[in-house]
Amino acid sequence: MSRATTIPRAREQVQRARRFPLPSPQSLVIGCGVLALAGGLYGVGRETSAFAVQRIDVAGAPPAVRRQVRETAGMLRGKSLLSLDGAALRSSLVGLPAVVDAGYDRAFPHTLRIVVVPEVPVGVVRQGAKAWIVSARGRVVAPVNPHAAQRLARVWIPRTTPVAVGGFLPANHGTAVARALALASRFPAHIAAASLRRNGLVFRLRSGLELRLGDPTDVRLKLAIARAALRRLPAGSTYVDVSVPGRPVAGNSQVSGRD
Repeated sequence: MSRATTIPRAREQVQRARRFPLPSPQSLVIGCGVLALAGGLYGVGRETSAFAVQRIDVAGAPPAVRRQVRETAGMLRGKSLLSLDGAALRSSLVGLPAVVDAGYDRAFPHTLRIVVVPEVPVGVVRQGAKAWIVSARGRVVAPVNPHAAQRLARVWIPRTTPVAVGGFLPANHGTAVARALALASRFPAHIAAASLRRNGLVFRLRSGLELRLGDPTDVRLKLAIARAALRRLPAGSTYVDVSVPGRPVAGNSQVSGRD
């Protein structure tokens, strides 16, 4: 390689070094010291009460659910925000029957903030003299007095159906009905009771009219058709059958011709 070619390259290397100078030994020592100090402070913060949880704020849920979340997270009081195990906290909160999901945020120096996604109650499951609140996902939220929560539809299930608070109802019984009720949350007529019979899903309105939806599929479409049918319902009708969406039927017999 010629000397004429080598000299320009050497100059480029010198200019590059000037633009990006290497740190001096002194700055390296200072940088390492800062990192060590930060690590030490973090370790001290984890083990001392400098960032201990003193307050737990809960948002996104009704008062009763917020109270349950606060009680569950109460085990963290006095513990450092830095040592918080977020996965364990979320797992404990999602285990609550009334909670779908939860997130958290460390509000230094002493506050733990929790945001909850609650279960949405859609009905009261009835099994003989027993009753439970059921959510839109078919989850059993809590036991309740059979005559409480009158705004919610009654969901009748067989006595042999297993029911456990925090668990989900079988798909072929309460869960399918609960999901259908969730889709009917804006239906103009009050739904007093709901059940999944041998011939399909049935809603009984407070007026006494029976709304027959057939298989628990295309529920949103069937409800839209039923909504329109209610506006021009023949006098004396006791049922509306939308199990075949293209052929809605209304009549005054308790037994539909499609049964």
